[in-house]
Amino acid sequence: MTLIGETSGKPAADLIKDGTDASFIQDVVEASKATPVIVDFWATWCGPCRQLGPALEKAVTAAKGAVKLVKIDVDKNPAYAGQLRVQSIPAVFAFVDGRPVDGFMGALPDSQVKQFVDRLAKKAGGGASPVDDLLDMAKESLELGDFGGAAQAFAEVLREDPQNAKAIAGLARVYLSSGDADRAREILEMLPADAKDPEIDSVRAALALMEGGASETAEFDRRLAADPNDHEARLELAKALAGRGEMERAVDELLTIIERDREWNDQAARKQLLTIFEAAGHASEVAKQGRRRLSAILFS
Repeated sequence: MTLIGETSGKPAADLIKDGTDASFIQDVVEASKATPVIVDFWATWCGPCRQLGPALEKAVTAAKGAVKLVKIDVDKNPAYAGQLRVQSIPAVFAFVDGRPVDGFMGALPDSQVKQFVDRLAKKAGGGASPVDDLLDMAKESLELGDFGGAAQAFAEVLREDPQNAKAIAGLARVYLSSGDADRAREILEMLPADAKDPEIDSVRAALALMEGGASETAEFDRRLAADPNDHEARLELAKALAGRGEMERAVDELLTIIERDREWNDQAARKQLLTIFEAAGHASEVAKQGRRRLSAILFS
């Protein structure tokens, strides 16, 4: 099934516009008294400007009215660029209540551009952006096991922001939770090269566990029945359990090994345990309870 819809079209004209020195007071200074305004000083010959411009437009469009963007060609409109002492482009300034309050120079990764826009919206009292609200909704649905609702919310975020790392990782988690590792892997390939997020690492760890093989456990159970101290069999059993999503049982088996011989096989059980914590999510109950029990064993 298709979970991601088409991206939205051109940004609304009242949110993003081309400005001039003549319109600067109206479009930036006066307008920022009602809504934060980002000014992007650029030029047609500037390569980094062509990279930054679409990222700014995407982030501002995703904020759905919480912030506006005015783009000014410095070659045609040098006056205010000079007053703001712009020495290189792209140069970005954020205006609130008629004055500049933040800014940066040079092209930034999309994720940092989005953070800049969201920070400006919150600084002006705009609260969380609609994208953040949708991400919270999706996460709650996922935690409740409502995979359909989570998928719809993540897909809505991606319609607004096609490279949103949290939404991509979340959608991959939906597929992974549904047992479709191949589709989860395809979704992760949508991530920007510079994307960094704990949820991305978590999904990748979960995929690695699944790829490790959800093999049959009967042979390992038989070996453990014959010898409860067969740590190799217990480790393989834990891997198989984790591979099919039985994280709590896998944690139990690994903690048993650590309790009996914490240094066995170069701490292989502890290393596998940390992989499971990452796959489950460090804020998950599996990880929280597991860390408590691990600490009790290590410091007893």
